[in-house]
Amino acid sequence: MKLFSRIKGLSYFMLASSMAGCVAPPDGGYGSTPQHNVSREESSARIHTELAAQYYDRGQLGVALEELSLALRSKPDYAQAYSVRGLVRMALHDDQQADEDFQHSLRLNSTDPGAHNNYGWFLCKRGKELDSIKHFMAALKNPLYATPERAYLNAGTCSMKAGNAKDAEEFFQKALTAQPNMPEALLGLANLNFTKEDYAGAKSYFMLYKRNNVSPLTAENLWLAVRIERKLGDRIAENNYAMQLRKNFPDSRETQLMLYRQ
Repeated sequence: MKLFSRIKGLSYFMLASSMAGCVAPPDGGYGSTPQHNVSREESSARIHTELAAQYYDRGQLGVALEELSLALRSKPDYAQAYSVRGLVRMALHDDQQADEDFQHSLRLNSTDPGAHNNYGWFLCKRGKELDSIKHFMAALKNPLYATPERAYLNAGTCSMKAGNAKDAEEFFQKALTAQPNMPEALLGLANLNFTKEDYAGAKSYFMLYKRNNVSPLTAENLWLAVRIERKLGDRIAENNYAMQLRKNFPDSRETQLMLYRQ
């Protein structure tokens, strides 16, 4: 049980932002599953599932699958292991198997908010944005969901992808209500306002994002900043971001786009 105490409290999914682009994808969490009075088999399955999520987060997909096999060997009907395995198989582009895992997870526990959130993200990334929103809303119906801001964030991202700016803005704002100054939601609003040609609004949200984001700006972040400042006519700020983009990401797609559009 020493191993369990070391990893207790980890969510069963925290995908690295580098794998998601400009926003963070869903996280799971055990909000719908009581953690007391569990059997030895379930405790073992949970530990292996949490370890699998950590390996998945690091991009060690093969090791993650091994841990999930151990989890399901301990408890073959452990719903959350199927949800995490769906995420791993999604990353491996094994979409049919991933879809089956997500659906099986929800058959075992239809109220698990993390499973709904993860399946929604899968559907969104595979071009089924409208179907994905239903699962994010199902996640939010569970009052025990520990990270509702993630479901709102993902719903906003997928609504924007579907071209529904009104709903996207509402979801991003709800994410900020649940978690004030959430960097990914601020960035989502910056992108959304840019597409709406509200460049002053886009800059305002981008500056808030910079202030609250602890990670270095990515190539996508810098390219958005360049375009915002270009639209606002601030050549000094534009050149500053452009210099960072060329220096830090010389071979990126964003740098090539910037040079092409100069």
